[in-house]
Amino acid sequence: MGNRDYLVRAMLGANQARVMALRTTQVTKEAQEVHGTTPVATAALGRTLTMGLVLGAMLKDEETITIQIKGDGPLRGIVVSANSRGQVKGYVGNPHVVLPLNSSGKLAVGQAVGSGHLHVIRDMGLKEPYYGTVPLQNGEIGEDFAYYFTVSEQTPSAVLVGVLVGTDGVPLGSGGIVVQLMPGAENDEAFIAGLEERLQGVTQVSSLFAGEQSPEEIVQEVFAGLEMRFIHRQEVAFSCDCSRERFERGLVTLGAEELREMVDKGEPIEVVCHFCNKRYDFTVGELDKLLQELGNTRA
Repeated sequence: MGNRDYLVRAMLGANQARVMALRTTQVTKEAQEVHGTTPVATAALGRTLTMGLVLGAMLKDEETITIQIKGDGPLRGIVVSANSRGQVKGYVGNPHVVLPLNSSGKLAVGQAVGSGHLHVIRDMGLKEPYYGTVPLQNGEIGEDFAYYFTVSEQTPSAVLVGVLVGTDGVPLGSGGIVVQLMPGAENDEAFIAGLEERLQGVTQVSSLFAGEQSPEEIVQEVFAGLEMRFIHRQEVAFSCDCSRERFERGLVTLGAEELREMVDKGEPIEVVCHFCNKRYDFTVGELDKLLQELGNTRA
């Protein structure tokens, strides 16, 4: 069972850095099946889902996080949402984007994303969510998040994230490694140099997660020779929490006028969830009932 999807956290050195490593192969496979994404769209979405789970693992109990990558490339943006329980969902604007490989023979994720901004919205159950925005560095996701952590959260970070897509378009491996310096560690030049050297030794992070090694074994291999202490492990999964009730509430928020128009048309409507493509049908009778309820709440 070495190749299950889960996330581990560890402390490195004398608690000078924390590392999170996670396999998301199954998560990315499910997203690929749900959305029918092309290889470059799968890689972009898989990397962002991986980062969603990393950010989710930093949340407290009921908090949620939403990532919006708004770029001017043909992918037309990425939206990912995650919670603290290891559940993530997401979609891309154009799942059918096709691009030639980039100059290094890899999937052209940066080109698909384009230039623009990375937005992170953290909902802590307060009136106003926390909102962090940084310009995209290259649209390859990893460096964009490293920049986000360093600038927006003032935490110097290295981010390695990758998705290996087979010739048939199915993800063979997906995962990430995020290393963050703890306060005070930025002055320990020898420790930082050692970290950088080990991270530079990782040529293809996606291949690491395509094998049988567990996230713990990957951390031990990458950071060999450094003191390390594993502190937490969490299962992760692609999971959508949409429901008929939620879409009913969404229809009610459209207001009486729009609902009245739908009822007058006399045709049932179909609502589709962006995140998981599940379809919900509402009959004219059901729409009329929602309209009546809306009328009653206003009385």
